[in-house]
Amino acid sequence: MDLLRLVAFDPEDLAVISAHLQDSLLRVGDIVYLPKERRFAIQTRRYDWEAQTPQRRLTCMHFEHVKAVRVRGIDQANKDAVLNLLAIAFDERDAPSGTATLIFADGGAIQVDLECIEMQMKDIGPVWAAENRPEHNDQPQVERL
Repeated sequence: MDLLRLVAFDPEDLAVISAHLQDSLLRVGDIVYLPKERRFAIQTRRYDWEAQTPQRRLTCMHFEHVKAVRVRGIDQANKDAVLNLLAIAFDERDAPSGTATLIFADGGAIQVDLECIEMQMKDIGPVWAAENRPEHNDQPQVERL
């Protein structure tokens, strides 16, 4: 599969990107908020749900027009901690502004307050075999980065 590049300008676009990023793994140290540039970005190891064999891809995503970022349930001091991104939700308030929430396994979340939705996701590099296919049940799975 070719490198994937998607852009979101509305909640429906964001839902498509959320589906592609489901079960992405990332380190806390790969999360960046640049308030002067009004940008929030992360680098992930995206599980490629469309691939014939289990694989991951190095992928970056970023939001523009960021007003504020809040973190809950994530130890920001532990830069090597691994997070599993489950979904990105959007709560519109005073359209077109609203809050995008990155929801992680184990209850962590990051809320990104936006003037409007302008988000990009792009595969940037290597592809490698995944150790297993993500499953959503009560048994936690651990995969090395």
